[in-house]
Amino acid sequence: MATWTRTLTRPDGQSFRFDPGSFAMELLVSGGPGELRVFEELHAPDDLAAWLADSRLTATAPFTAADVRVTEAELHAVTELRDAFWRVARAMAHGDDLPPADVDVLNAATAETPRPVVDPVTRALSWAKPITGTQVLGAAARDAVELVARGGVRECSASNCGLLFVDTSRSGNRRWCSMERCGNRHKVRAHRARHETEPADAQ
Repeated sequence: MATWTRTLTRPDGQSFRFDPGSFAMELLVSGGPGELRVFEELHAPDDLAAWLADSRLTATAPFTAADVRVTEAELHAVTELRDAFWRVARAMAHGDDLPPADVDVLNAATAETPRPVVDPVTRALSWAKPITGTQVLGAAARDAVELVARGGVRECSASNCGLLFVDTSRSGNRRWCSMERCGNRHKVRAHRARHETEPADAQ
């Protein structure tokens, strides 16, 4: 399966490509609980529709924000699920016990998901319209519970970055949210540190 990346822009203005590894993990970058509220993108139903039209769901079949129908109640359910999964995914990344109440939120939301349909002439895949907020909730929940069972959730190794991702690398040792951002910063710091010690080593 092809790698899917999402372009993120951080508070410092830097944009970079980020591969979260799954749809549920991608949903985490739309905001979150507590200190993550400053990153909130889903303030209204239309915000979720626009966010979805740029999500990895479009890699399976294309759609636009106009194809999505989200109510206020569905938006609340999606953000509640996202916040619960943040706590679960962090616990997974840190090797901690999973919060049972948050896992219950994930388990309770897995019923309905978007329906892919195929055109009989072109054989192209598309999503049955409209895509509802309840279907989005179900897609994220199913992906989340499968990740809980499978494992592989990691946290970026940079001390000032809390982005989470699924390590889908062949070697299983992915460290950074993005080589464009934290990986490159680490390489620059390591390079500077080596050069700063060279004069002392030469004496």
